[in-house]
Amino acid sequence: MSRMIFVNLPVRDLERSKAFYRAIGFRNEPKFSNEAAAMMVLSDTISVMLLTHPFYATFTRKPIADANNSSQVLLCISCDSPEEVDQITDAAGAAGGKIDVSQEDQTKGGPMYGRDFEDPDGHQWAPMWMDPEFAAKGAHPVETAEA
Repeated sequence: MSRMIFVNLPVRDLERSKAFYRAIGFRNEPKFSNEAAAMMVLSDTISVMLLTHPFYATFTRKPIADANNSSQVLLCISCDSPEEVDQITDAAGAAGGKIDVSQEDQTKGGPMYGRDFEDPDGHQWAPMWMDPEFAAKGAHPVETAEA
């Protein structure tokens, strides 16, 4: 069985967050959604769990960080092309997110193309495309040992 990842995010307005994630290509899974949480599916192995603050607080004793004022995680999404990076980022902006919030311009060419956006609660996402030849070699190619 493939491993799955469930990214759990605290949100202030569950309906607004569901609409945002639908707008950027996620689908809601009603079997795991209610008034306190919503499962938003990106792929067969990746889902985002949107949890209201009171519900999120039942899983941790730590205070909930305000992602609008501090960074706790950067979430990267692989894309098949630079155009798909732009499509997701532009959809995020149209749905009420903040786009291109990083301190460094990642769109100037080279083997990778990326942009970023924040969802309505400030969680930062980074759609990224990588040139397939560069990906095959890696950023730090490793010499293979001969047998």
